[in-house]
Amino acid sequence: KQAAKTRAGGSIDSLAKRYCPSSSAFLLAYKKSRPAPSACKGLKAARHRAPPRRARTMSKASALYVLHEAASGYALFDVVELDEVASLTPELQAAIADADAFKRICKLKAFIAFSSAEQALENINAIAEHSVPDRLKSFLETNLPPVSSKKKKKGPAFSLGVVEPDLGKAIAEATGAQCRSDDVVRELLRGATQHLTKFVPELQNNLLEQAQLGLGHAFSRCKVKFNPARADNMIIQAIGLLDTLDKDVNTFSMRVKEWYSWHFPELKDLVRENYAFARAACVVGDRASFLEAVDNGDSAKDDLASAVRDPSDASDDGVQLADSIVKAARQSMGMDCSAGDMANVMAFTKRMVALATYRADLSKYLGEKMQAVAPNLSTLVGDSVGARLIAKAGSLASLAKCPASTVQILGAEKALFRALKKKGNTPKYGLIYHSTFIGRAAKKNKGRVSRYLANKCAMASRIDAFADELTDKYGVSMREQVEERLKFFDSGETPRRNVDVMQEVAAQLRAERGEDVEMSEAPSSSKKDKKKKKRKEASGDVELLKAKKKKKKKSSA
Repeated sequence: KQAAKTRAGGSIDSLAKRYCPSSSAFLLAYKKSRPAPSACKGLKAARHRAPPRRARTMSKASALYVLHEAASGYALFDVVELDEVASLTPELQAAIADADAFKRICKLKAFIAFSSAEQALENINAIAEHSVPDRLKSFLETNLPPVSSKKKKKGPAFSLGVVEPDLGKAIAEATGAQCRSDDVVRELLRGATQHLTKFVPELQNNLLEQAQLGLGHAFSRCKVKFNPARADNMIIQAIGLLDTLDKDVNTFSMRVKEWYSWHFPELKDLVRENYAFARAACVVGDRASFLEAVDNGDSAKDDLASAVRDPSDASDDGVQLADSIVKAARQSMGMDCSAGDMANVMAFTKRMVALATYRADLSKYLGEKMQAVAPNLSTLVGDSVGARLIAKAGSLASLAKCPASTVQILGAEKALFRALKKKGNTPKYGLIYHSTFIGRAAKKNKGRVSRYLANKCAMASRIDAFADELTDKYGVSMREQVEERLKFFDSGETPRRNVDVMQEVAAQLRAERGEDVEMSEAPSSSKKDKKKKKRKEASGDVELLKAKKKKKKKSSA
C-alpha cells in the first residue's frame, strides 16, 4: 500500500512539473495516466473490453414454473436459465425450437399421466371452463414450493406460468400460488409442447398424437351436446335464416316493384302488399298477352283473382280487385318491353315469389320445432320471440340458467353498457319488447309489464328445459296471468297468486295421469290451521299482558 501511494504521488509530481496544476492539460494527462478498473460496467466495460454478460439464471427469489396441460397428463417445468429481456428475440426463439437448447432453459420437474380417457376428458372440460380439478390441485400442491400464510400476504417467492389468465386466477384462488400469463410464458409453453416427448420418453412412438386425437374427438362431442329430443340448435339456425330471408325478400320485392312498374305502373297503386304484387306480376306478365287471354275467355282473370286476394279475409275472393287490374291494364301508360326484357323480369319475379313461399314454410317449421322443444315459452311469448331468446342465450339450457333480470334486457346489451358508462337510465326491455303484451301496455306500465313477463319467461324456459314430460299447460296459465296483470294495471282488478295457479296446473296434470289430487291439498289445509293457531296464541298472550297491567295498576293504587 505504501509503495502504491508513493507511485501515485510520484506520478502526480511528475505531471505537476510538466504542466501547471490548474490547467486543463494537467487534468487530462492525469485522467489518461489512471489504470483501467478491474470490474467495469456499462460504457466503461465496453471501453476496457469486459467479457460479455451471461444470461441471467432464475434465482430462488424469482423462481418460475410453467404448467403444461397435455392430452396425456399434466407436466410441470422448472425454468432454470432464462433472460426475460431477450426472450422475444429471434435467437432465443430459435433456441426454444432446438430440443438440446430448450433442455438447458427448462427442466421437467414432474409429470402425472391420466389414468383413462374419461379422466382426461373430465379434467380438460374443467380447465376449459376455467376451474381447477382436484387432480391438478393435488399435483400442484405436491410439486410446487409450499406457500405459507405469511408469504401469501407478501407474495410467494415463485410464480407459475399458465396460458389462460382466467385459469391462472382460479389456480391462485385454489393454491395461493402467484400466476402469470404473458409472452414469455407462451414462448416457453410452445417449446414444452414441441419437445414434450423428449422429456417423457414413454410418450414416443405416436402415443402422444393418439391421445390428442382421441381427446379432441371426445371434447368436440361433449361441446356439441347433440340431443335429438331437444334440437334447440335447429331453432337457432331457423330463426337466423328467417331474419336473413326477411331482409332479402323485402329487398327483392322492392326491386321487382321498381322493375315491373316501368311496364305496368298502375299495378303498384292497386296492389300495395309486396308479395301480392309479385304474384300479380307473375300472372299478368306482358300486358298485351294478358289482355288477349282475358278477351279469349281463358282462366287468366281467375288466376289473377286468386293471386291478389287477401288470405286473412275469408270473404275476399279477389274478383273485384282483379277487375280493377284488368281495367287499368287496358288504359296503362307503361312502356312496352321486348321479349328478352320481359323474360328476365319474369324470371326474377318468380324467384322472389318462390323465396317468399319458402319463407312461409320455414316459419311453419319453426313453429313446429318450438312446440316440440319449448312449448311453454312458445305459448307465452310466441314462436318468433321465444326462438330469438333461445338464439341470444345460446341454447335452451343457457336461457333456463339466466335470471329474470337478464331475460328482461336480453338483446339490449349495447344500450345497457352505454347507460352504465354514461350513468344514464338502463333499458327496460330487450327482445321481449316484440311481444304483444308490451305493445298493449300503457307507456307508464311498460317497464312493470316487461319485468313481469321476463319473470314468466324465465319460469317457462326452466320448465321446458328440465321437465320430464313436455306440456304447454303451464304456458297457457302464465299467459292468462300476464293478461290478468294487464287488467290490474288498467282497472285495478286483483290477479290470482302465482302459487295458486301453479298448483291448479299441477293438479290438472296429476288428474290426467290418474293420480290423487287430495294429497297436494292436505298440506295447505294443515298450514292454514297452524297459522290460525298461532294467531289465537298471539291474541291470548296479548290479553294476558293486558290483564297483568291492570293488576299492577290496582295494586299501586
